[in-house]
Amino acid sequence: MKNILKSLFISLYPAFAIFVFILSAIHSFQNGFSYFFLGEFIASITVIVFFAGLFIKQRARTSSTLKGYGFTIVFGLLISLFGIYQNEPYQISDTILGVFLIIGWISYIKWYSVFENRNKTILKAGNNLPLFELENTKEEKILSNSFHGKITIFIFYRGNWCPLCMAQIKEVVQEYKELEKRNVEMVLISPQPHNYTESLANKHKVPFHFLKDVESSAAKKLGIFHNAGIPAGFQVLGFETDTVLPTVIITDTKGKIIFADLTDNYRVRPEPKVFLNIIDTKINQ
Repeated sequence: MKNILKSLFISLYPAFAIFVFILSAIHSFQNGFSYFFLGEFIASITVIVFFAGLFIKQRARTSSTLKGYGFTIVFGLLISLFGIYQNEPYQISDTILGVFLIIGWISYIKWYSVFENRNKTILKAGNNLPLFELENTKEEKILSNSFHGKITIFIFYRGNWCPLCMAQIKEVVQEYKELEKRNVEMVLISPQPHNYTESLANKHKVPFHFLKDVESSAAKKLGIFHNAGIPAGFQVLGFETDTVLPTVIITDTKGKIIFADLTDNYRVRPEPKVFLNIIDTKINQ
């Protein structure tokens, strides 16, 4: 139930911010300057800029707290309070909109962004990676142990709809030559439909393995399955309601796990240099 609420929240909150932005802009246009609506304008546009920026800037990660954005939202609402102090005309419903903006932002930081109690037992460094089955874009079966013989990086990503996942993959693609020097296999895995995976492969044109986790069977086996993990509404684009928790696994030539990043915040992810340092350490042992 909690994941369903999160799925609805992440679709509705940015839409709500757009609504407040439009409402405050219309009021200012029709009635002239108002501190109250200027504050709501600042708070709402800050939320919009953040979410739009995830898609436009292609950032692979952010800070966990996003303090700069939070400060700007609070600053905007303080300006609204100043407007109330100045006895500017407003409706109680308008103040409720501002309250919902700040509650929504806190919920996004403290509740939506966080993965609680991730299972870190199965993918603990030193364990052998469990055997699981994947599928390539030709719908051919690929077993995880087929990558034995080389150091392998498995990146489980949520899908093409996730801007941070796409930015993370772009970063790794940019390090292709460094990975090739180290004879590393790169395996990118998502439960999304084949056509999206094929589109991603065609976009980057690197000899990585772009694979599908059919019915999230691998994610379930590895303890990284995310029930109802995509934003509500993305199903109309062909994505499944369930997805995978962002996860990076590095295995040695025998399939033993030497590193696993099981982030507890979907906006906090390791940089490619972390992978390269771990691989170099392993190679030089």
